[in-house]
Amino acid sequence: MPTAADRLAEARELLASAPVVDGHNDLPWALREHVRYDLDKLDIAADQTGTLHTDLARLRAGGVGAQFWSVYVPARLTGDHAVSATLEQIDLVDQLLARYGTELAPALTADDMEAARAQGRIASLKGAEGGHSINNSLATLRALHALGVRYMTLTHNDNNDWADSATDEPRVGGLSAFGREVVREMNRSGVLVDLSHVAATTMRDALDTTAAPVIFSHSSARSVCDHPRNVPDDVLERLPANGGVAMATFVPKFILPAAVAWTERADANLRAHGLHHLDTTPRAMEIHRAFEAVDPRPVATVATVADHLDHMREAAGIDHIGIGGDYDGTAFTPAGLNDVAGYPNLIAELLHRGWSRADLTKLTWSNAVRVLRDAEDVARDLSSRTAPSNATIDVLDGPATPGA
Repeated sequence: MPTAADRLAEARELLASAPVVDGHNDLPWALREHVRYDLDKLDIAADQTGTLHTDLARLRAGGVGAQFWSVYVPARLTGDHAVSATLEQIDLVDQLLARYGTELAPALTADDMEAARAQGRIASLKGAEGGHSINNSLATLRALHALGVRYMTLTHNDNNDWADSATDEPRVGGLSAFGREVVREMNRSGVLVDLSHVAATTMRDALDTTAAPVIFSHSSARSVCDHPRNVPDDVLERLPANGGVAMATFVPKFILPAAVAWTERADANLRAHGLHHLDTTPRAMEIHRAFEAVDPRPVATVATVADHLDHMREAAGIDHIGIGGDYDGTAFTPAGLNDVAGYPNLIAELLHRGWSRADLTKLTWSNAVRVLRDAEDVARDLSSRTAPSNATIDVLDGPATPGA
């Protein structure tokens, strides 16, 4: 019978040929928060253990072959400020690609991902996190695509004017008419519709509207951990017909029921110190550690994530699941998945549970590459038949109500 060491060795060997496509990493925002994009001050070619979850050596150790870098900006940035901050995030990813070109390869297409794998480089794609980044402008959406953005999460933690978030009070009941037009224009442009962070009503409206596969870049199973950031079973069960992929996240407060209430207390403590609850700067982590000393944190494990993947495979099918760790976007990570070097531990756990090498290859690499390729095919067809939409939110949804 294989030992734990045998399974880990097999996991590493498998990842050498079918590396991880990770759906979501917040390194760009972390670099903004830590050093305002000064890559000389925080060089990911050096070991950044203790400061970041991500550096080049640990990406290699983790068997990462492709990364969607999140060009996230918080929802408190609105209007033109959100757009300009998103452009800064995009520019930062481009700076990383120029600086670390021997390790990181720019990727816009599924073919680019395969070429990067053949070259032994990490395919680097961009994902915008939150529809507020386009400032209610379909032309801005198309501009982001031209700058390399290949998915957009329809909301972040707050609603926007045309879509409801999972963690806000319902406003439009899912997608508004303009929100459905955003989805259609994403399909036509070749931007994947990302349904992480959105309300279940928004998920269902998007699936009813889209002509292309959707993704969940970093969400797990709601029936395993009842958190609104996770995907209900009825939505997972729709993915085979849609062709989409749900990428399990590692964030403990989304995957471990015992961590949900603790996180609410820890977040309140952070806010009481005048910090945002998503802050992961050194001062914020010091405050977290002091809080943990008196209120110990429930710890998720590799097995916790595997439980979600087992369920997601059962509900959606092996062709419709993937991985989206959310590294450098969360204060805490599961034991054994402490940073981007941890993916082999998860693959070893799934081997222990009887997952086949063929199934694991789909989980780590093939599903994510296929979903991007399918979205490209849809965009090619739609753009050959339809002109860019110049619809406005005022025309489709009506003028905003003052004070709403």
